[in-house]
Amino acid sequence: MGKFVIKKTATGTKFDLKAGNGEVIATSEVYNSEAACKNGIESVRNCCAGGVEDQTVEGYETLKHPKFEVYLDKKGEYRFRLKARNGEIIATGEGYKAKAGCLNGIESVKKNAPEAEVVEE
Repeated sequence: MGKFVIKKTATGTKFDLKAGNGEVIATSEVYNSEAACKNGIESVRNCCAGGVEDQTVEGYETLKHPKFEVYLDKKGEYRFRLKARNGEIIATGEGYKAKAGCLNGIESVKKNAPEAEVVEE
């Protein structure tokens, strides 16, 4: 079972969604309060059932929010971002060498986020 890990940073509070094996599968922005961070977690839970918009293929179909967007970063790695209903980015994934790894990361978020416990470090 996955878990959301809330961490204090020098500039605020953020969360990592970790899979059952401890791997980080998604990360949040830095929020200015713990309450805002917890709202971000709820937003991920509520939006993680969204579709996947693959922006790495020509002529991709634009989906409505909430959605996962798959894209290539400046290093040529595949990444995803989860956007809420209002279009705000609420979680991002790491860089993957292969698109399949990125898609597996999205599936892991969909599987783990709804029931993940929230812990503070």
